[in-house]
Amino acid sequence: MTPNPHDQEQRSSPDAPAPAASSVPDDLLTAEQFQALSDRVIAAVETVIDGKRDAVTTALTVLLAEGHLLLEDVPGVGKTMLARALARSLDCSVNRIQFTPDLLPADITGVSVYDQTRREFEFKPGPIFANLVIGDEINRASPKTQSALLESMEERQVTVDGRSYPLSAPFVVIATQNPIEMEGTYALPEAQRDRFMARISMGYPDAASEVAILRTRETENPLELLQPVVDLAGLLAMIRTVRHVFVSPAIEHYAVAITSATRSDRELRLGASPRATLQLVRAAKARAAIAGRDFVLPDDIDALAAPVLAHRLVPARAVGGSAALGSEGLAEVVTRIVSMIPIPLGAAH
Repeated sequence: MTPNPHDQEQRSSPDAPAPAASSVPDDLLTAEQFQALSDRVIAAVETVIDGKRDAVTTALTVLLAEGHLLLEDVPGVGKTMLARALARSLDCSVNRIQFTPDLLPADITGVSVYDQTRREFEFKPGPIFANLVIGDEINRASPKTQSALLESMEERQVTVDGRSYPLSAPFVVIATQNPIEMEGTYALPEAQRDRFMARISMGYPDAASEVAILRTRETENPLELLQPVVDLAGLLAMIRTVRHVFVSPAIEHYAVAITSATRSDRELRLGASPRATLQLVRAAKARAAIAGRDFVLPDDIDALAAPVLAHRLVPARAVGGSAALGSEGLAEVVTRIVSMIPIPLGAAH
């Protein structure tokens, strides 16, 4: 990897002042209030998920940025547990969908049923109608069933029999998949992966965390003891606050420079889309708010570039018989690209 020519102090420097107070609505949370609520959620989830602060924080970041999260890792490391713990820490509607090869699109979106009494069709909503939808092992469903999520994840609505039904806000999909076992699975197409704001891996816990798991899970399940720590009104207030986090023009140009570089990199056949740029900035705003700031730093963009961009990229075909880049290789490509982009210094006008 090419060394970064910029030191950490430069990268962390605020590059512009906060916007004028008159441009900020009165119903938004202060930086201190927001950080207190986010810390409360992270602490609650960490009573269930041991030693995975980065994964927990990124999951909350995606939720507050109104995105969708893909958890990709081997079985047994806590992917579904993280999704369920985050859901239980929030007082909102939650549905879980177990994806299987025989799952049909109507099993997700819902179906119109003929009511003989009223002699008309009545729509029966599917499990997609919830604030937080957990899709377990999404790559076990057929491409036809996977495509049932495309409209809902992008447009926040479901169309059945020519009629559209809006989904409640917030609407977030947290999906899990196993990248190792390929038998009986269907890889997510590029259009589906592009709907997810970020993809993260849990990884194995360290020795101390694994010992703690052995001690605590023998007598009780901490997930059953978890209670909501933020209600729906508080969650919506946090989301509104994230929307108004300040992003300077310099940071916007920085994000565009990173995604543009992926489109011309020699190791990539397909770079990041404009949707990826938009979601990178949205995620950076949420990360800044969780850190107690009302403005975005270059650090926020740097930290989220790989989780937000890597899963959208398509590697160039293997050359000379070498294997094509996998998930880790694509993340390394993003990291290399970020290290080569000049850091915005000072305020931009």
